[in-house]
Amino acid sequence: MAATKGSKPRIKPFRGPAGGWGSVRSLAEILPREHFPLEGMRELARQNKPDGFMCVSCAWAKPGEPHPAEFCEEGAKATAWELTKLRTTPEFFRDHSVTALREWRDYDLEQHGRLTHPLRYDAAADKYVACSWDEAFDAIAASLRPMDPKRVVFYSSGRTSLEASYMYGLMARMYGNQNLPDSSNMCHESTSVGLKAAIGVPVGTTQLKDFDECDAIFFFGQNVGSNSPRMLHDLRRVRKRGVEIITFNPLRERGLERFTDPQNPIEMATLQETGISTQYHQVKTGGDIAAMMGLAKFLIEWDDAAKAVGDPPVLDHHFIEQHTKDFHAFAEKVRASSWEEIEAESGLTRWALEQAARVYARSKAVLAIYGMGLTQHVKGVENVRMVVNLLLLRGNIGKPGAGPMPVRGHSNVQGQRTVGITEKTELAPVEKLKELYGFNPPTEKGLDTVETCQGIVDGSVRAFIGLGGNFLRAIPDTEKMETAWPRLDMTVHVATKLNRSHLFPGRQAYLLPCLGRIERDMQQSGPQAVSMEDSTSCIHGSLGKAEPASEYLLSEPAIVAALAKRLLPPNPRVDWDSWVEDYGRIRDAIEATYPDKFKDFNQRLFQPGGFWKGNKAAERIWETPSGKAEFLPPSGMSATGFTDKGGQYRLMTLRSNDQFNTTIYGYHDRFRGVKGTRDVLFMNAEDMMQEGLREGDVVTLEGASQDGRVRRRPGLIATVYNIPRGCLGAYYPECNVLIPIEHHAEESHVPAAKSVPVTISRAS
Repeated sequence: MAATKGSKPRIKPFRGPAGGWGSVRSLAEILPREHFPLEGMRELARQNKPDGFMCVSCAWAKPGEPHPAEFCEEGAKATAWELTKLRTTPEFFRDHSVTALREWRDYDLEQHGRLTHPLRYDAAADKYVACSWDEAFDAIAASLRPMDPKRVVFYSSGRTSLEASYMYGLMARMYGNQNLPDSSNMCHESTSVGLKAAIGVPVGTTQLKDFDECDAIFFFGQNVGSNSPRMLHDLRRVRKRGVEIITFNPLRERGLERFTDPQNPIEMATLQETGISTQYHQVKTGGDIAAMMGLAKFLIEWDDAAKAVGDPPVLDHHFIEQHTKDFHAFAEKVRASSWEEIEAESGLTRWALEQAARVYARSKAVLAIYGMGLTQHVKGVENVRMVVNLLLLRGNIGKPGAGPMPVRGHSNVQGQRTVGITEKTELAPVEKLKELYGFNPPTEKGLDTVETCQGIVDGSVRAFIGLGGNFLRAIPDTEKMETAWPRLDMTVHVATKLNRSHLFPGRQAYLLPCLGRIERDMQQSGPQAVSMEDSTSCIHGSLGKAEPASEYLLSEPAIVAALAKRLLPPNPRVDWDSWVEDYGRIRDAIEATYPDKFKDFNQRLFQPGGFWKGNKAAERIWETPSGKAEFLPPSGMSATGFTDKGGQYRLMTLRSNDQFNTTIYGYHDRFRGVKGTRDVLFMNAEDMMQEGLREGDVVTLEGASQDGRVRRRPGLIATVYNIPRGCLGAYYPECNVLIPIEHHAEESHVPAAKSVPVTISRAS
């Protein structure tokens, strides 16, 4: 099979709603393309159900009383992608060199099908060749044992189960390091850092039930229609009871505008729609701090005026006095901020911000929902802290229907951190691990994603073990990283399908195929279930029943255990074989390590709606140094971290309707009207006119950086889109090439992919 070509590109505005017949047609197209089996239809009926399996894509919460079809268009695509009948066998690699495969598109690599056999890279032939599991494990361990552990990285994807994640983190620490970067480093680490500093917990305080208690929702930088479509049912429900939804987002995204429920026969038959946002404010990318400062300025000055004349207060002064610290310093900074600066940086008028502030002022319980549109900026942590500042003004944390609700990406990315996948000693249960397993865990901070990239470039990192994911494609500075990657002594990837990361092998390289979550995992004690944590801190069990793609696949826990037994000296307190025989014993170990979060873990595994691990801030217990929730003023109005210059734009990278993270399902971004291509640059009409561009002109983006390295992304089709002036949109991961490794969030090190300084030139 040669790399396929996309259909002729077509860009035409989409007029329909999110959901509706568009979703039905999209699934009708993808299921036959994946040769989706009959058993797959049975599996879809089990998706996100209390006794079924958890979706392998997004981390949105799973209700205790699910819909008949508790999957969305994107989730069904993910299931079809995993249960495809297409296969990538050793014969495929006999016909294709690794170098030749680098010319294939991301879509074509993964579309070829599931990996079936363990593989070793043969450098002389430049091909992957089949090997036995024992050969792979023995060789990997033999290479890693003499290495300095500090020079080895253990990365894990956000879809890895709690069980495999716990084992993986324990293996890394017993080996001698905390180099445990994961997907959080690329997306919501700004949340973990920002919320922890402000309210004492690194996660949101809200649950699904809060949708039934809120009377307003403020939405920041999250594209629900493409990234977590099942939330549209919750948003539709609150709109039906009159809840106002105030949206701040640079692009007009259809899922935040209107929705037709595909499971409602009347809506489908009559083409009815539910409006989602009651106000839609197109903030400049990087302008959310300014927008929230504007809201706070109205609230504080209205409160000042009310106090002066003896009217009822606008702010919750009792809550502020009892539960917060440094309100007065924050309020003074807000009062001193000028409307000219707020309007210029946010891109919004004072009148527009006033309308939003009035909704906030009259609402008794406000949910603040946000995504990577806030976290992936140089000042991403300050964005998160501003969300908290806004909520604290009226006591909107720790009461029903109120609080921060960060929307995580991959299905267990939050849960991995809960069970020890972290490079930070303060987040790891070091003393408990020492007590349980009789070894001295490392206390030196490990490498995060950005530091891993820097270490690969400078040569200080010598080996990379990847438990899932497509790390090399997901990270910034694509060309620089692809050049450095083959200099690694060892690369190991645990995966279900071939992806671009696998095509840059180290001097020794292994590709280890694993079971997917939806597949039957049969071990000595019988079929095994795994678990994961959703965005609202609820833990769910997941049981796969589908026929495995190959008899040669191993589960992730089995792969981790087999490697650990060879890599580590014997430890009588860790029976890796016993854990693989019965995953319930892994859960017992997790419970022993985190008794406060996982009490009666096995007994509650399949509790409908999951079981909540608890959250001190939701109880208004603030585990901060001061013992109170902290008002933390921002350092400035812009989250971009750079100064705008003439001819320079703010680029934000985007996901399409036909992808999940780095996985591309197709070349149709329905909601944005794009078909047959991903080489698109979304531009404001006035900016196009200023640049002398016409619809369809092909341009090159050039990244602005301080290191003197030229970063270019040619071949982009300029098209008019509803986006603020000075801002551009283009697809991730194709435009990662424009993001320097050093362009990341302060404190959290999240790549700042939502505000990248670029210039435009015509294609040569």
